[in-house]
Amino acid sequence: MARKTQDVVERIHDQADGVYKRIRRKTKPRMSLPVRALSNVRYRPRPGYFQLCGRKKVRTLTVNTVKTFAQTLKMLAMSTELIGTHRHSTKREAYYQAYNWGEAAFAAQEESDAVMDDVEAMLGVNREQLRFRADEHGGEVAGELVVIDRDRRTGKTVQIDCTRFGSGAYSVPTVVEDLRFRTEGRFILAVETKGMFERLVEEDFAHKRHCILISMGGVPSRASRRFIRRLSDKHKLPVYVFTDGDPYGYLNIYRTFKVGSGNAAHLNEFFCVPRARFLGVTPEDISKYDLPTHPLKEVDKKRAADALKNDPFIRHYKPWQDAIVKMLKMGVRVEQQALAKHGLEFVAQTYLPEKLKHVGSFLP
Repeated sequence: MARKTQDVVERIHDQADGVYKRIRRKTKPRMSLPVRALSNVRYRPRPGYFQLCGRKKVRTLTVNTVKTFAQTLKMLAMSTELIGTHRHSTKREAYYQAYNWGEAAFAAQEESDAVMDDVEAMLGVNREQLRFRADEHGGEVAGELVVIDRDRRTGKTVQIDCTRFGSGAYSVPTVVEDLRFRTEGRFILAVETKGMFERLVEEDFAHKRHCILISMGGVPSRASRRFIRRLSDKHKLPVYVFTDGDPYGYLNIYRTFKVGSGNAAHLNEFFCVPRARFLGVTPEDISKYDLPTHPLKEVDKKRAADALKNDPFIRHYKPWQDAIVKMLKMGVRVEQQALAKHGLEFVAQTYLPEKLKHVGSFLP
């Protein structure tokens, strides 16, 4: 058994052993978990991601918590079995497997997901190490990259050239820890929308600019973030993030991509990309390129105001505060596709090349 896997099993056994010993001593068993919220994180430029401040909550076995307690222990047992049989389970499959748990069965998948989140926070490992994986799409890749994987049946090395998918693209798998890479690309461009990704593929942008294109499909999946993080770290590649010019693109996508979130602060070390810089559409671009816009919705205004007041990352960087304040004053948001006003080739031939000449001026 690999060392990392053995460490996960030992952590599970330690947790179970602690519960067992307290029961033997006729004291109430309990579990300690970090508080996963933005109010319990801090941001520092080094190491570059949200870190937990240390507040914890203790779950003690009582009449009110007995079901959740049982579900947590059963989830630990399921993980141990998956590791022992060299299998993975999707989150959805885990929910249905729990139908066999009698009164401890989950009422809905949201309940199952919450217990799974608690387990990984409690153990300090990610769910992929626990052999659970999401049902979400991992992202698509095109450009100057060779992904080195293994054939499931033979165990032999497989080299996947991301330049040879014709009009398609390589799909990031849900578990990426064992992948290796070979590339001569100069940078990674992570793109918010699949439509813009496909536009850049059609315009042959990756070949012309010697880069790697990755479609995030909105808020990037954990697999996509981990894939980019490992690739960027291994080959010291800068990462530029191209999103819409709105609070969702700035905060839900870019901020989460770069420094993580409060809810998953115990895992930000693995799933954020501190090397990232923002290349997306800014309030200044609206006037510079005379772009079509849409009015900010009330939810946009609230998200932006909350970030200015409470987000440790935004509060750390004055340029981000200025950009968000300017967006609120203008009262508009802008989409990536608005650049098509100037022609389908404009984003690849003019907008991005002009931006890439001034990397030092990108928002942090």
